[in-house]
Amino acid sequence: MELTGLFFYVVSLLILGGIYALLCLALNIQWGMGGLFNAGIAGFFGVGAYTSAILTTAVSKKHLGGFDLPVPLGLLGAAIVAGLAGWAVAKICVRLKSDYLAMASIGIAEILRLVIVNESWLTNGSLGISRIPRPLADLASGRMTDVVFLGFVWMVVLLVYVTAARLHDSPWGRSLRAIRDNEASAAAVGKDVENFRIQTFVIGCAVMGIAGGLSAHYFRFLSPTATDPMLVTFLVWVMLMAGGSGNNKGAILGALIIWTIWSVTEIFTNRLPPEWATRSSFIRMLLVGLVLQAVLQRFRSGLIPEKSPPVKFREKKASGE
Repeated sequence: MELTGLFFYVVSLLILGGIYALLCLALNIQWGMGGLFNAGIAGFFGVGAYTSAILTTAVSKKHLGGFDLPVPLGLLGAAIVAGLAGWAVAKICVRLKSDYLAMASIGIAEILRLVIVNESWLTNGSLGISRIPRPLADLASGRMTDVVFLGFVWMVVLLVYVTAARLHDSPWGRSLRAIRDNEASAAAVGKDVENFRIQTFVIGCAVMGIAGGLSAHYFRFLSPTATDPMLVTFLVWVMLMAGGSGNNKGAILGALIIWTIWSVTEIFTNRLPPEWATRSSFIRMLLVGLVLQAVLQRFRSGLIPEKSPPVKFREKKASGE
């Protein structure tokens, strides 16, 4: 029984690690490649979660729903709606510099959270949405559904990783990094800086929406507490900094390491005396911060630092050959 419990604990750890890996890949596209400081991750995560939940749940008088669509269509809808929300935000805020963009994105995330809490006809307010279906639920029963869902989550992670890697190595990715490193020089050679940044912000927000949808389908219940900025925004930034900003592999590695530390420390903080147990989340955050400091002292650019793809030159033959 102990081995069974340990096995399903690792399964749960990897499921949430995969969801955080998606958030880190999305943030890596925005910040690591584009230099866009998005501090409103929780808002776009919540938009995706509620969109997928509404599209896939059965008819309910408590909230908007009744579409009963397949889960893949719900996740597609989550990506589209979160991407549209990102486009609206980018059109207003993308011209701002990094620190001002961060403040604006925090405010927008708070607006989205208040909409989720107060618009009961849409989201059922603080009572949340229940009976959210899982994908491939017919393939297993009982706790084995977690194993099936684990495979589904990491298939999505693999798909996003391959797409992000292709974007990173493409001319689009090179142009984006040029804008990030020297905006004036990139504009001088004809790059549309604003358009590139809008595209980057939209792509990242769409992936954050998918991560939110997967979280809703995993827990099968969704409430405003799922958009806690400490667990969604701050922790994701720590993961990306520790793993390596600008590197997709580093984003996934950082997500798995930091989430493992965060999850395992919960076991120990729950054993603390009652007067300390109430402060367990702050103790865990302190430990994560200490780990980040230790990593950055030893690895200044993260565990797997950014590495630009090699430039390939085509050799041209002389006209007389």
